[in-house]
Amino acid sequence: MPERPVLSVAEVFGVADAMAPRYRLLVLLAAFTTLRFGELAALRRKDIDPAGRLVVVRQAQAELQDGRLFDKAPKSAAGVRTVSFPGELVDAITLHLEHYAAAGQDGHVFVGPQGGQLRRSNFRDDWVKARKDAGVTAELHFHDLRHTGNTLASTAGASTRQLLTRMGHSSSRAALIYQHMTSDRDRAIADRLGVMIRDGGGDPSDNGDKGSART
Repeated sequence: MPERPVLSVAEVFGVADAMAPRYRLLVLLAAFTTLRFGELAALRRKDIDPAGRLVVVRQAQAELQDGRLFDKAPKSAAGVRTVSFPGELVDAITLHLEHYAAAGQDGHVFVGPQGGQLRRSNFRDDWVKARKDAGVTAELHFHDLRHTGNTLASTAGASTRQLLTRMGHSSSRAALIYQHMTSDRDRAIADRLGVMIRDGGGDPSDNGDKGSART
């Protein structure tokens, strides 16, 4: 199986900045928290703590055969987790919650232009266009942001066990390892990711000027 592409920090921000403003944070969180698309699509306002720099994964989006979307518990207990994010993303998160998220603590963080649930098939065209506009490899899939995030976290000093915990990976062999992951250590990983953001030239607070904000 060929190795999946890994973006630099500058390339992550290049793709994020090429997205429509309401989807910019989706790209940044995918890269710097390694959440899956379904986990991001299921996030509610109550799941993000900007002050504590934490995102809580409680559910993941699923789609029925008839196309209906619903949020359900992750497939494994390891999928329910709290992940630290770099402080450099706080401004982008605050801006997004103010302008683009659905209302109320149970409102979805990411919704479509008309306020409906984020749907992978509808998002794909936006992703392909942004990827092209940013000039990154045509082989880049949205899921590769997760691979990128794990590579960046590893570069920031995360151990294998810490990477598995941030990813929500579940296996019987790794079950005992999860118990040793501490929130302080996870915060340290996020802090080093923040340094990489600054060194990579990314500007998390620049949301661009691509039209008026709509919830």
